[in-house]
Amino acid sequence: MKSLYSTWLGLTMDSWRLAAESQAVIGLRMVKLATGDAASAREAELMISEKLQTAAQVQTQFFSDAMSSGGPTAARRPLAHYRRKVRANRRRLSR
Repeated sequence: MKSLYSTWLGLTMDSWRLAAESQAVIGLRMVKLATGDAASAREAELMISEKLQTAAQVQTQFFSDAMSSGGPTAARRPLAHYRRKVRANRRRLSR
């Protein structure tokens, strides 16, 4: 069984990775949005709708996990969810 220290250290590293990956996506999005064409308008709409949908999903999941399993699990699942979304956006925007 993992110690509490290693569990939270792992979550810290996952958070750091999410931040780094997010910065890459922000840069790719800024380049796309700077063109000002129809594709950039679609990207802006997609970005907002994804953020709202993901926030609702993660909020529901977090509160459910917090009530049933507690701290580390409640923190780990939202991070994993956001990292999947960020990776998908990075792949899509890199094409």
